[in-house]
Amino acid sequence: MTSKEIRLQPEYINRINKALVFIDHNLDTPLNLETVATIACYSPYHFHRLFKAITSETLNDYITRTRIEKAASVLMHRKEISVTELLFRYGFTSQSSFTRAFKNFYGVSPRAFRKQYIDRHSKIRQSESKNGQVQQRFEKYICNINTLKQWIEMNSNIESKEISELHLASITQIGTRGIEQAFERLIHWAVPKGLFDNPNTKMARIFYDSFKITSADKVRMSVGLLTDKPFKADGEIHEITIKPSKCIVGRFEITPDEFEKAWSGLFIWMNENGYRKAEGNPFEIYQNDFREHPENKCIVDMHIPIA
Repeated sequence: MTSKEIRLQPEYINRINKALVFIDHNLDTPLNLETVATIACYSPYHFHRLFKAITSETLNDYITRTRIEKAASVLMHRKEISVTELLFRYGFTSQSSFTRAFKNFYGVSPRAFRKQYIDRHSKIRQSESKNGQVQQRFEKYICNINTLKQWIEMNSNIESKEISELHLASITQIGTRGIEQAFERLIHWAVPKGLFDNPNTKMARIFYDSFKITSADKVRMSVGLLTDKPFKADGEIHEITIKPSKCIVGRFEITPDEFEKAWSGLFIWMNENGYRKAEGNPFEIYQNDFREHPENKCIVDMHIPIA
């Protein structure tokens, strides 16, 4: 069976998804092929082949990349968490092993990565620079930020609110290629079950990775359908629960090519207003079918969990 044929088998996808969820919840523990293969109910040999066919990475490469990228995200957004605390949180046994793995991935140490991010966003430090090139980049950066802030003010309504528990029937999607087909498969599954008869049923998408850190072909998402009606897991369709949380919620009426701008602006709004991102995953809930909108625009609520 070819890699493409494997990726089209719902049962394979379902079992690999169980392994991905297990990895998410156990990044602070030793994760080896035998342990993760057991979760998927496969032999290590069979699991290794299926995992690489579906994710395009070996298990070890996926775990290492996920640990490093999760750590990078915390370094960017949670300055109060020390590097030492971070390395144990993501399964490294020593500072030297964490630094070596991080540097192999990003080219700098975790502390240097954090410092570069802070410097890049510090008006005082940048404006005091005597280097004309740095000053020019800084002015362009501020101009872009101000333009984006103005765009956000004109195109969104943003507030912080408590979100109740949400239940989704979902499909795991890795990478942006094939995202439309994932939505179509979910709709094809839901329509005969009458799930769209409920006016509260809406499409959604959860992001486990950030496009700023993870390459687009490796970003893991869940394409979901919010539903109050119980359903049975069916092949690649599985249930996800989003726990109650406090979120920044931005409602946008935008074209499909403006989603990246909307997410970037929402994170800027979060920082400008003194909020701090929590560990939960950002998600979006679609309020309409953009194909039925007179201007082909999506009405979407974007959520960032905050601490």
